[in-house]
Amino acid sequence: MCGICGVVDRAGPVDRDVLQRMTRSLAHRGPDDEGLWVSPPREGASCSAGLGFRRLSIIDVAGGNQPIWNEDGTVAVVCNGEIYNFRELQAELEAGGHRFRTATDTEAIVHLYEELGADCVTRLNGMFALAVWDTRDETLFLARDRLGEKPLYYVEAGERFLFGSEPKALLQHPACPRALDGDALAQYLALDYVPAPFSIFSGMRKLEAAHRLVLRGGHVTIDRYWDLPFEPEAARPEADWADELRTRLEEAVRLRLVSDVPLGV
Repeated sequence: MCGICGVVDRAGPVDRDVLQRMTRSLAHRGPDDEGLWVSPPREGASCSAGLGFRRLSIIDVAGGNQPIWNEDGTVAVVCNGEIYNFRELQAELEAGGHRFRTATDTEAIVHLYEELGADCVTRLNGMFALAVWDTRDETLFLARDRLGEKPLYYVEAGERFLFGSEPKALLQHPACPRALDGDALAQYLALDYVPAPFSIFSGMRKLEAAHRLVLRGGHVTIDRYWDLPFEPEAARPEADWADELRTRLEEAVRLRLVSDVPLGV
């Protein structure tokens, strides 16, 4: 499962103890390992940043600890999820000159971000909630998979931006709002869940499925990177549809069998 969290702070250095509390609140999502990084003081920096990660080890059990950095240590990624086409992406990126230090699927993201920036998500086949921190221009990039299988919450709290896999991680930070959102509560009572982009807390939002968020210079932009096309082909025989459905299901299952630990169902 795994869990991610982080802070970007324009008011001062990220409090490592607070970030660690945020990270450890997600220990149930990732009991195998913990990763923590806080940006060191840097002349001319307009903000500080911190990334937290709890790992459930699936691929490259020994070497896939996060955050994972690019070759020169300027771009880092934390990811909750799995990238099914990582081997194809790795081969392509290595052919383009990138060097991989691990055999984990997550490392493909950081090198793909170097090549494509925010458009990297359009090449990912998988389930994911990810965060990339680019030290070169102090940019935070968040993205959620196409169908929203992996959760991601965020808060804009003045000079601080918080994100995490669950509300409990954000609530560890003193800047996080704690008041209930009355409209969200009404939606919960009517629907038995709170639909995105809302959460049960006022000021806390869910990043919607198939959306990406960029924080740069204190400004947040959010956009949709994918939508489900629907173009019916009434003249196509039913048998053709059945054959394609079986082919796609078999491929989907095959991709999900990549693992370095025993699989369930």
